[in-house]
Amino acid sequence: MSDKLTHECGIALLRLRKPLAYYQEKYGTPLWGFYRLFLLMEKQHNRGQDGAGVACVKLDPGPGEQFMFRERCVKSDPLGKIFKTLHGQYNALVGSGDIHPEFAATVKRQFDFGGELLMGHLRYGTSGGYNLSSCHPYFRRSPWPTRNLALCGNFNMTNTAELNASLVAMGQHPIFATDTQALLEKIGFFLDEEHEDLYRALREKGLPGDEISRRISDELDLGRVLTRAAQKWDGGYTLCGLVGNGDAFVARDPSGIRPCWYFENDEVVAFASERAPLMTVFDLAAEDVKELAPGHVAVLKRSGALANARFTAPLPRASCSFERIYFSRGNDVDIYRERQALGGRLAEQVIASVGHDWANTVFSYIPNTAEVAFYGLMSALRTRRRDEVKAALLQAAKEGKITEALLDDLILHNWPRGEKVVSKDIKLRTFIGQEKVRNELASHVYDITYGSVRAGTDNLVCVDDSIVRGTTLRKSILRILARLEPKKIVIVSTAPQIRYPDCYGIDMAELGKFIAFEAAVELLKERGQHELLAETYRLCREAARTGEAVNHVRRLYDPFTPGEISARIARFVRPKGIAWQGEVEVIFQTIENLHAAVPAHTGDWYFTGKYPTPGGYRVVNQAFVNYYEKSEGRPY
Repeated sequence: MSDKLTHECGIALLRLRKPLAYYQEKYGTPLWGFYRLFLLMEKQHNRGQDGAGVACVKLDPGPGEQFMFRERCVKSDPLGKIFKTLHGQYNALVGSGDIHPEFAATVKRQFDFGGELLMGHLRYGTSGGYNLSSCHPYFRRSPWPTRNLALCGNFNMTNTAELNASLVAMGQHPIFATDTQALLEKIGFFLDEEHEDLYRALREKGLPGDEISRRISDELDLGRVLTRAAQKWDGGYTLCGLVGNGDAFVARDPSGIRPCWYFENDEVVAFASERAPLMTVFDLAAEDVKELAPGHVAVLKRSGALANARFTAPLPRASCSFERIYFSRGNDVDIYRERQALGGRLAEQVIASVGHDWANTVFSYIPNTAEVAFYGLMSALRTRRRDEVKAALLQAAKEGKITEALLDDLILHNWPRGEKVVSKDIKLRTFIGQEKVRNELASHVYDITYGSVRAGTDNLVCVDDSIVRGTTLRKSILRILARLEPKKIVIVSTAPQIRYPDCYGIDMAELGKFIAFEAAVELLKERGQHELLAETYRLCREAARTGEAVNHVRRLYDPFTPGEISARIARFVRPKGIAWQGEVEVIFQTIENLHAAVPAHTGDWYFTGKYPTPGGYRVVNQAFVNYYEKSEGRPY
């Protein structure tokens, strides 16, 4: 994606099923689990670079010993800094003689992260700012182990204000900070109630204190806690929680919007946001890794037992298609094939755009996430060209007209030609204060391969995986591509037009920043349909007030075909003040081809406006109200 978006976070959770001494003997280190946590997070670094955090719970601590630990960082390279700090602490303890690695008991006693239950989080900041207080995991502390809670997640809730109001109604005084804080207090409230119910029942039996504590730990039902806490949740989420007694849970939203994968054997249970990191870190086949079902919570008891149960009412599955198009790592076999298919399904539109001019067209991509889709497009184009060549040869053979010149023309001179035309050169440093100078520097983030396109002769087709705002296309990419002086530039998006806000994880909630929305509004004004904007505003304002689950913004697009919107987008992104006079065309994936290429991920609300939860409709209507009233900020 040429436009920068902050988006889904990443989670990792490990439960070691053996004592640390087992891993020391088998793998040569008592920190085997600690290192696996680091690798799982490193393999998901694409999911968060604004902050990172880790937490650990030690089983069976002695009286007076701390049992729950946390480390967070929001500096540059937060993951690297966290593990460098923690590993430095470990090495210092080894150097001082406080830890003897061959004696795992000393590691568990002295090293904070020498525990059996480990959790990690990679953060992209979509709310709450970028300071340490907004960095996961969040903690809720108590002297009772079963009332301690560490929480992290990959999620956005659409109704944080409602959740906070429910906490106030319970008698709490929540800090209105983030949806994470609201969920922490919500889960914590029912965790407290679960603990209190068990405590009173056991105390009435006259059991001694240590037996009460053991029984509470054994009988604590995290599935019931999540079921009670989740009654009013609306959003997309994968949540991970550690309880101080050694229990843990991972819960996924009932629409399956946010992803979650796991595997287990007799040594470890591990969860992650993506399948491929689990396969790589634990040397697994794809079939060894399971998907946590939507609306289910996986509960790990301190014994190491794992159970899955439904904790909330089911909804139609709407797994996020943006996950597959852009955000997830492409080395997962299914994602790789889906991205190839997305590129391949653009072939017919591309061929029509360049007028079947194989000899005078160069195909490329805008780095780096569109590369796999580019391969898929090239494969489809070459298949199409092979069919054309085959038909021409058969016809020539039938007529007795096969010549060396014909073979050269069909095979050598008219074959789809791919080039590495665009490369990302630098990362802009934002120490320049003047906006004009900063924008000028930003225009040089991308560079071109000079001589890869014949000036005035070749069409240049570049694949991008999605176009949201079009800012980078206009300010940087198209400006520099124009230096090659192609006959025509065609920008091809593997995603359809992004028309509506997301409120389940991706930070794109302001309607006025979508280039497709800008195009529709300009076309409405150009055609004298201003009243439709005012009418939509009245409807959206009323819907936002009543909570009506109808997307009134869709009516703004109804007067136009996708082609008309695309044509206006092409006018928007064409850079001003350049000498090049060639044509710019923008092609978008169709909704039908998106669903065909990514059949299991039907969540497409940013393209179609069909939201999986009532909160989505509240957000889209409020987003238009904010736009119309010129009020900036997220509409939820």
